[in-house]
Amino acid sequence: FYMKRCMDSSDLKGALNHASDMLRELRTGMLTPRNYYELYMKVLDELHHLGDFFLQLCKDGTKTASELYEQVQACGDVLPRLYLLITVGAAYIETRQAPAKDILNDLVEMTKGVQHPMRGLFLRNYLSHACKDKLPDTGSKFEGQSGGDVSHAVDFVLRNFSETNRLWVRMQNQGPSKERKRREKERQDLRVLVGTNLVRLSQLEGVDVTRYVEVVLPKLLEQVVNCKDSIAQPYLLDCVIQ
Repeated sequence: FYMKRCMDSSDLKGALNHASDMLRELRTGMLTPRNYYELYMKVLDELHHLGDFFLQLCKDGTKTASELYEQVQACGDVLPRLYLLITVGAAYIETRQAPAKDILNDLVEMTKGVQHPMRGLFLRNYLSHACKDKLPDTGSKFEGQSGGDVSHAVDFVLRNFSETNRLWVRMQNQGPSKERKRREKERQDLRVLVGTNLVRLSQLEGVDVTRYVEVVLPKLLEQVVNCKDSIAQPYLLDCVIQ
């Protein structure tokens, strides 16, 4: 509510402060994955408005995208900072004031800053969601000499997928062994967050049979084999087949 009021009066500093307060709610360790997901979806709705606000500031010349990108990095807490960075990053790519491949590379690296399995999973899902239509895919407006090509899009999705899967597998080893069954149930509830990345891959226009056979499939199967996890392996193979 307060964030939107600041946005209505073009108060960027206030909007960022209130957005940070809202995003700090996602640092909680008190919620089950299902309840955390509900909270995350509410936050996602609000971040759409914030993303539009950032884009408008860039379009009307109030701020350049690079200034916004630097400004949000002043946020003290890592998790809110990264959510804000992804939101600005998506607007930055949209303005084409920097090559899409560079911003995507920066975001996928920065997101490693959150290593808590559940919070990291949701953050990486947001990264995938915010950038799904900003990839330099074949025929995309972000493709080109400066923006990158489909190989950069594939690399971004595969890197985000491997980190997402690693966090998901790590959830199994969090907490006492007597809660193993509960953790397995929670992981099953969250598996769609991992599979989403494979959906993104299947949507890329530039992934033809040759690229799939030579680049995509070997890297996917390498992930499946190397994770050595009894929940992840059948699920991921099923996703690849689907």
